Amino acid sequence: MVRDLIILGITLLVTAVLLVAFPDRRGPVIKTSWNFFLEMIQILPAVMVLLGLFAVFVPNEAVVRYLGKTSGIKGIFLAILLGTLPTGPLYVAFPIASALLKKGARISNIILFLSAWACIKIPQEMVELQFLGARFMLARLTLTVIFVVIMALAIEWIMRWSDGEREAESPA
Repeated sequence: MVRDLIILGITLLVTAVLLVAFPDRRGPVIKTSWNFFLEMIQILPAVMVLLGLFAVFVPNEAVVRYLGKTSGIKGIFLAILLGTLPTGPLYVAFPIASALLKKGARISNIILFLSAWACIKIPQEMVELQFLGARFMLARLTLTVIFVVIMALAIEWIMRWSDGEREAESPA
């Protein structure tokens, strides 16, 4: 909590310094920030209601079974599918990812979910197909999925390795 407040304070301080240093940017920055705030105020209440319903009606065992450590390739496909379905800004996905993590989802599947939300949305694919063609869309989609899976598994491995290093260093 204290660390979060320190980061918030530093962010606000840097923003204030930049707005003083570049007064011609104040108007656009304030307008854009206000528009983002209004957008979030409209979306986040619905997300919080959905998270509450998710917390109550989806048992931890189901999340562990389908997205947990032993979910394997099935979990990879499901995480990618869950990330491609919704439309909306990426910041909506973070509370959902947090809820999945708390219910026992595997780190790599959370990363896949977030990456799919950011990079592989079905409406986006349809626009790519229409304007850039099937060959481009399939090439980008294939490369995105391959590299996102590699990245997710690598990050999970690094986190396990890092946690193992910390456990080895801590006194028993």
